Amino acid sequence: MNKIKLISTLLIVLLGFGIFAAVPQVAAQDDTINFGYVQWPGVTIKTHVAAKVAEYLGYKTKMTAASEAIIFKSLETGDLDVFLGNWLPTMQMHFNEYQKKGVIHNVRVNLHDVVYRTAVPEYVYEAGVKSMADLNKYADKFGRKIYGIEPGNDGNIIIQDAIDNNTYNLSEWTLQASSTAGMLSSVQRAVNNKEWIAFNGWKPHYMNVMFDIKYLKDPEGIWGEDPSVYTVARNGYQDENPNFYKFLEQFTVTAPIQNNWINEYQNKDRDPEVVAEEWIANNLDVVNQWVFGVNSTDGRMGRKVIAEIVNN
Repeated sequence: MNKIKLISTLLIVLLGFGIFAAVPQVAAQDDTINFGYVQWPGVTIKTHVAAKVAEYLGYKTKMTAASEAIIFKSLETGDLDVFLGNWLPTMQMHFNEYQKKGVIHNVRVNLHDVVYRTAVPEYVYEAGVKSMADLNKYADKFGRKIYGIEPGNDGNIIIQDAIDNNTYNLSEWTLQASSTAGMLSSVQRAVNNKEWIAFNGWKPHYMNVMFDIKYLKDPEGIWGEDPSVYTVARNGYQDENPNFYKFLEQFTVTAPIQNNWINEYQNKDRDPEVVAEEWIANNLDVVNQWVFGVNSTDGRMGRKVIAEIVNN
């Protein structure tokens, strides 16, 4: 009896000191987060930002660059956990293959304001070219040309099909295929001289920082619906790491934010990790929304941990 009382007393004392209290174990099995990314500027820098937040929370991170096909396969095999660049409908074929298997899923849209469409400088838009249907009214001013990027690109094919089918009365127009850099050089020359130019533009991209541009309406729908970018996780990851999964559920950016990331990383040729660190330090209000209710790996409040790191 005395022995039982002694044990009972000891348990009460230990509980009083909190020794047996529940300690938050955020990543009990493995605190490494495996990110996959395609080497598109926007996806690359976005992945670095998310990975840096994860590191500040105490996780180890690994980033693997690969094609979309390899990324989806690696999510299936468990070699990757997260992919932040699922452009739909562009990547629909590969995504559907693995979604139907029940091995991956979209967590949420992380970027809504995505556009790939014919664009013009703002001064051309204000002069009356607000729609693809307006282009041929001013054919001479445009030199009957629409500038595109690399041959075989989806956008080039869309414009060439419009020319071949006389959509928007473009049958006498030509597609000037080039490269992204070549096309933007042409836009720069036109803007410098206040000349008229129509080109295949998209956002997020640093062209939206370099130039004041407008995207034309497309009443015939040749460009299809504007895409969205989703966060993808392998099935089962939510149960394995519910803490970081909550971050994924709350991680979303705007096109202006990503435009600036891309401008710093690609246009200014800066280290993406440095860009991520600087942006996080200067935008804790946004980061706090991403990590609301998310803890560090040692169980502390995530936003306080991140603030301590960036302010030291």
